[in-house]
Amino acid sequence: MASIESVSEQIANQTALFNQLRLQNAEPSLIDEAKKKLGELKKSLALSKGSDGSTPKDGAKKRERLLLKTAKGTRDYGPAEMFCRESIERTVKECFTTYGGSCLDTPVFERKDILAGKYGEDAKLIFDLMDQGGEQLALRYDHTVPLARYLAMTGATNLQSKIWQVGKVYRRDNPVVSKGRMREFSQADFDICGTWDPMIPDGEIISLVCTILSKLDVGEFTIKINHRKILDGIFEVCGVPQDKNPTDIVRRRQIRQGGFLCTTPFWFSNPSSSCHAADKIGEYVKHKGGPSLLEQLTADEALMANANAKQGISDMGLLFTYLRVYGVIDKISFDLSLARGLDYYTGIIYEAVVEASAPPGFKASATAAAPTPASDAPKKTPKKPKVDGEEEEIDESQVGVGSIAAGGRYDNLVGMFTAAAAADGKKVVGLPCIGISIGLDRIFALVWPKWVAKGGRCKETMVYVMAAGDGLLEERIGLVRELRDAGIKASCSLRCFYSLNAQFAAAEQDEVPFAVIFGADELKSGNVNVKEQKWEIVGDKKVKIQAEEGNTGTVVRRDGLVEWIKNSSTYREWLMEN
Repeated sequence: MASIESVSEQIANQTALFNQLRLQNAEPSLIDEAKKKLGELKKSLALSKGSDGSTPKDGAKKRERLLLKTAKGTRDYGPAEMFCRESIERTVKECFTTYGGSCLDTPVFERKDILAGKYGEDAKLIFDLMDQGGEQLALRYDHTVPLARYLAMTGATNLQSKIWQVGKVYRRDNPVVSKGRMREFSQADFDICGTWDPMIPDGEIISLVCTILSKLDVGEFTIKINHRKILDGIFEVCGVPQDKNPTDIVRRRQIRQGGFLCTTPFWFSNPSSSCHAADKIGEYVKHKGGPSLLEQLTADEALMANANAKQGISDMGLLFTYLRVYGVIDKISFDLSLARGLDYYTGIIYEAVVEASAPPGFKASATAAAPTPASDAPKKTPKKPKVDGEEEEIDESQVGVGSIAAGGRYDNLVGMFTAAAAADGKKVVGLPCIGISIGLDRIFALVWPKWVAKGGRCKETMVYVMAAGDGLLEERIGLVRELRDAGIKASCSLRCFYSLNAQFAAAEQDEVPFAVIFGADELKSGNVNVKEQKWEIVGDKKVKIQAEEGNTGTVVRRDGLVEWIKNSSTYREWLMEN
């Protein structure tokens, strides 16, 4: 039997090979074979460890240690991180309501037949649940299909509405935790449902996502857009058989820096015909730009002779008109290589990317003339696999955040549900929809480093009430209650007796801007002493700004404390920022 050291080395090499195959999008059979061999090596390692001759003393059964870790693809968020995440979510929800949206909440799990057939090849990423009472269930994959199910179930097929949802969704994907790519993650969706005038809702959605990303300070971003009918037209003009899914073909064949890879036979029995079609497609999808690209496509007689392409080009021209009015045309890249993978998109498709989204060596560009620099993150040294738990199987430094928001028009999805539920012979009514899904975890991965660099707080407490002398617990609690009743976030030590220095340390730890101090003398006079506390970034560390010598705070009447705090510039600035 091979030694433990030998098997461990083989596992490390096989893990590196497995990661390389996945990052290169190798053939699934090669990936499966590498994964199977990796599993066999791990079993061999376990057998080697069990046969090393060691036995528990006195025949006692060895206690199995509890592995304290979260499930693969999930993570905890501490108080400071949650404060940042809640700020992000609050901004997103405010924008949703500003644009006229109403909130919807759907179950976190659905009947399996509701989700089936809606995601194409990505259906394998759906988390199935054990049977409960005879129902086949699954965790929701996104918010879009549950929304369509809700609209069909409630008969809301003739209304015009704007609906938003925020919540967790689940996918059995390969997680990259540091980049916000998880198996459990949060999405914020905004959808416009109903029959409106052409392309106006589409422009409204794109304006919304531009507003949100600008407010969240994610950095320079680009909204890449395309049209499903233009894609369909390109494939028809290039001679791809109609039974082939254009989205799947683009996804399989596209190499972002090198056009298309022709693997034959795929489309035709004749390999040369397949490669010729791939070359023609590659000539189309390499184009990206702005409204000027429309002129180029309009001049293409073959495309304009195709009904799908002509309709898509006309829609894009109208959309660009509205995007100018919305003032976001400078954020748009018309990218013919963009092909969203979901099966239900019927019209405009789009995704938002930022400079920090890209992995090393990948340049996301706003237009062909304005490329953005790739990340210069250094490649990490591969880690040896962990034998006590599940190892990290992917080099996170080589994976980008990806798109931080994506969506498109799906005019047939609600109709799919109403048709499936309708009695024979009953007229089926659909509902046109268009929406956007915003990846809150991916945005957090971009915003959090900036939040830390700016010294963002982790609590909203504005006042910390302190007492000198014998503790004055009841008096402290009474003042805290008064402040809270007035809408001011306040706190105090929950100990009867606590030194003044310890109370200041507690307030400083939470970066509370107002310290309210009183003792027996202040109680008699009806006054309190208020000290404002401020912090600044020095180097890479946040430090408290020391008060000027002799500044012992401001004496404020107890009955006027609430008004004094609310009128202070520090308090007003906090309200404006939050």
